[in-house]
Parts: sequence; C-alpha cells; structure tokens
Amino acid sequence: MPVEDVTIAVDGKEIRSMRKKKNPLNIISAQIAEYGLTIAQEAVADKKNEIPAVQELLRKLKIKGCLITADALHCQTKTAEIITEKKADYLLKVKGNQRELMKQIKEYVEDEDLRKEMDFAQTVEKNRSRIERRTAYTTNNIKWLYGKEKWSKLKCIGAIRTEVTIREKTTITWHYYISSRELSAEELLRRARLEWTVETMHWLLDVHFREDMCRITEENTQRNLNIFRKVAINNVKVYKEKVKPKTPLSHIMFECLINPESLKNVLSEN
Repeated sequence: MPVEDVTIAVDGKEIRSMRKKKNPLNIISAQIAEYGLTIAQEAVADKKNEIPAVQELLRKLKIKGCLITADALHCQTKTAEIITEKKADYLLKVKGNQRELMKQIKEYVEDEDLRKEMDFAQTVEKNRSRIERRTAYTTNNIKWLYGKEKWSKLKCIGAIRTEVTIREKTTITWHYYISSRELSAEELLRRARLEWTVETMHWLLDVHFREDMCRITEENTQRNLNIFRKVAINNVKVYKEKVKPKTPLSHIMFECLINPESLKNVLSEN
C-alpha cells in the first residue's frame, strides 16, 4: 500500500476499573486504520493530559506521507503543526472546542448555492430495518475562511451529513472537518470512517478481554496488560486477513482458547 494511502487513527481510552484513583489511567493508541493494527501507545494519568500526550506520540512516530485522523478533542493548531512538520497530513473533526471555525464551515455548507459548487459523494447502507445514508461535501476553496493561517498548511474543509432511518424514525447529524490534504468527497467519506477503527479496538478490549472489569489497581500492571491484549488482537487480525477472512475474530480467539494447535497456527502467521 502506498504510504499516502495509509491512515493513522489516534484516540484515547480510560481504564474504567481505575476510576476510584485520583487520576484514572488513560491510554492513547495509534492504529494503521486500514488494517486495524495498533502500532504505538502513550499512557496518561488524566484525560486532561490527552492532548499533549497525543502530540508527544506523534513526534515519536514515523508518519511521513500518512494521513492522521483524530476526533474533535485533537483539533488543535499545535497538533496540526506537529503533523505537517513530520511531513504528514491531518484530517481533524471540528466541534465546539473550535467554535468559530465550526460556525464558518457550517454556514458555508448550509448555503445551497455554495454547496452546489462543492465536491459531492454519497453512500447508502441497509441492514434490516436500519438505513444509513452518508453524504459528504468537500472544497479546496478556503480563501474566505477567517483564521485559516492558524492551521498549518490547511487546504480543504468538508462536511458529512449522516441520515439514519430505523423503521419510520429518522435522525440527521452533521460532522465538520479540516484537512491539510485536498480530499475528494469520496475520500472524506472513507477516511473519516477509518477514525472509528480505534473505537472498534476499544470495544474488543472491553467485550473480549473485559478490560474495564479488571480489578488490578497497580498502574504499571494495567499498562502492560493493555499492551499484551493489543498484541493478541494484532496477531488474530493478521491471521484472519491471511487465513480466515470470513471468520469472526471472536471465533478465532475462542478456538485459540480451547485448542493449543489453533493458537500455534495463529502465532505461526505473525
């Protein structure tokens, strides 16, 4: 895969079983989103420290040519600067912590005449009684954007309208983005969705490893266990990709649990 097609998704997760401590443990993970493989992590004692921890993690990683995605918490001018200094690009979600920026993008997209000039793409997914329609808009015309010079090498703004219909009830949400790469609407749809790969990994940690129910309170032990769990998930994903692409991860993990030969097969593919 060409390096410019690689998406690195970054997000943090609190170890809930340690909430009784004054500063509960938060672990930030960086993933190659296309493969769902965790490549690095940084632990912090409080969610308030997540922003500088992500910035430090990005400084350590070799990310040249990649596209970095992160949620609205990390839509920070310093984070954007670090990413571009490392010769990578960013795709950052814009929310209330960047109120003026979000307001400008929102007003631009809501103008029907301006929206007609934006690149456009749409996907529709149906699952039983649930229909999800995702519509993306992007533009590289940002001359009008006030304060754009604060954002390192900013080239593109975008928006995704998500319309979910379950039976006869419909909900609509909008998400807004900035990027240092000139993205098509189709690419915005794909890359923005890849941000959720970290959330999927967090779900696996909770559902299959019961991480949030682990009663160990010693911080270093929790960090080490978190690493071991992610190594296990990485190994299973590599095996699944090579050998059993249609088999759910949970089935492969269960086979490893009851059959040492299955565990041997998984490890041999890594």
